[in-house]
Formats: sequence, C-alpha cells, structure tokens
Amino acid sequence: MARSDITGKRKLLAQNVSHSNIKTKRWQHVNIQTRRLWVPELNRFVTLKVTTRDIRTIDKIGLLAYAQRYGVAL
Repeated sequence: MARSDITGKRKLLAQNVSHSNIKTKRWQHVNIQTRRLWVPELNRFVTLKVTTRDIRTIDKIGLLAYAQRYGVAL
C-alpha cells in the first residue's frame, strides 16, 4: 500500500454512482511521488515518498518545518 512518509496519506474507499444511482465501490488513489529532497539544515539529500500536496508545502516552508508539523524525524 502506497503511503506518504510524512503525512501517512493513503488510498480512500469511494463509490462510483451510475446514472441509475447504482453504487459500486472503488478506490481513490493518492498521487504519491518518490522524491530526493535536499535538506540544507542537514546538508544532505533525503529520499521520501510524498504526495504532490506535500511537495508544494515543502517548497513553501521547508522540509524540516513540514516534518516537524507532523512529528516526523528525518
């Protein structure tokens, strides 16, 4: 199962709804990307599985601040 290393996001169970309102189960997958991110505070690269939303927030506030927000140690 694909999970984000920082936030722990994973796929969700949802329903397809047809024109006749018949509901069948389906999965909503999270857009997980494996990225090698530079951490200037540690002066090294870290490889993480992150969602695209994680990548956008990391660009804004930095990887260490984002990891600290979720209680993850790098």
